[in-house]
Amino acid sequence: MSVQNRFLLLFGILFLIEFYVYQAFKNLVSNSWLRFGYWVITLLIYGFTLYQMLTFNRASRDHHQVQLLLSLVMIFMLPKFIALIFLLIGDISRIFEFGFKYFTLEQKHFPERRKFISTTALATAGIFSALVIDGIVFGKYRHTARKVKLKLKNLPESFKGYKIVQISDVHSGSFFNPEKLQPAIDLINEQDADLVLFTGDMVNNYAEEFLPFVPLFKSIKAKDGKFSILGNHDYGDYGAWNSKEEKAQNIPNLKKYEKEAGFTLLKNEHISIEKNGEKIYILGVENWGIPPFPQFGDLDQAARGIPRDAVKILMSHDPTHFDEVVKHHPSNIQLTLSGHTHGMQFGIDLKNFKWSPVKFKYPKWADLYESAGKYLYVNRGFGVLAFPGRVGVKPEITVFELS
Repeated sequence: MSVQNRFLLLFGILFLIEFYVYQAFKNLVSNSWLRFGYWVITLLIYGFTLYQMLTFNRASRDHHQVQLLLSLVMIFMLPKFIALIFLLIGDISRIFEFGFKYFTLEQKHFPERRKFISTTALATAGIFSALVIDGIVFGKYRHTARKVKLKLKNLPESFKGYKIVQISDVHSGSFFNPEKLQPAIDLINEQDADLVLFTGDMVNNYAEEFLPFVPLFKSIKAKDGKFSILGNHDYGDYGAWNSKEEKAQNIPNLKKYEKEAGFTLLKNEHISIEKNGEKIYILGVENWGIPPFPQFGDLDQAARGIPRDAVKILMSHDPTHFDEVVKHHPSNIQLTLSGHTHGMQFGIDLKNFKWSPVKFKYPKWADLYESAGKYLYVNRGFGVLAFPGRVGVKPEITVFELS
């Protein structure tokens, strides 16, 4: 089936859903002009969405179109599916009720209950749309500093109280106004970090996306330096390139821009931080994920030459690396810092309850986990990808205090 035919099939299904949801709207609204307006707005939105899909240019390096399409889906289409669930439950209950009363010869109608179900369905859809709009306009800028105190075995006395800030998944190409991220940068600097670690995905595809953000990230301060690793998006595998040579230059360019911003890129290597003759080690590996994600990370190489009992903190973008390799690795990594999941930018993220659909792919998707005596922390991400908002899962700056 061609792409165009798939689109037509999809839109056919969506229109069937629209007609179904419209019945709920009609139950509540008797004004013919409002009913007419409902269909005018609906047809305009679907027409515009279809046009955007058919004219989508994968080779374009402008992310506006992808963000616009996903915003339309989240604001106008997904809420209809939510309303549909309520309406179907109501109709199924009426079918069973009709069958029972048919055989008992008792016939009653409940127009008020039908209105209640219609009201509940449409109100829920409306609330969801409002939350999505808030997430797009404000949510992606609601950065929060999450403070984590960690007791690490064999931590040298000189590093007690040592403060590390982790950021991850900036996806700079998803933002179009660097200055709007200034409050987040200020929040990082307020932590007075000894060390800043960035755990991958500085861009969506192209190193040039980071150029407008270099001055902003250069202003991040850390007493003992700023270090970074590559995430799966940093390799440019999802982009459209004019030649292999152009793509091959992407990572060297990104390394150069990150260096201008004050970050040292670690590619399967380590550095030591020394205080009063005592050391801890920071390791950085390239991306390692379960296929189809690349497995360029080489922990053997990164850990070579480090004493086994020394405190080691690993930056590894994809959290699956922890269970698959890190926690049983002979190098004895006490703490792994990851990102990648973004918390799906959607979910419920409360102090005592956390849920996101991303948990079905990544069981370790946010916060601190302990396994086999080792720690994994999964950062919720600094930026956004594709969907230009965050609903329920705030962008995160993690502040570790070692003890």
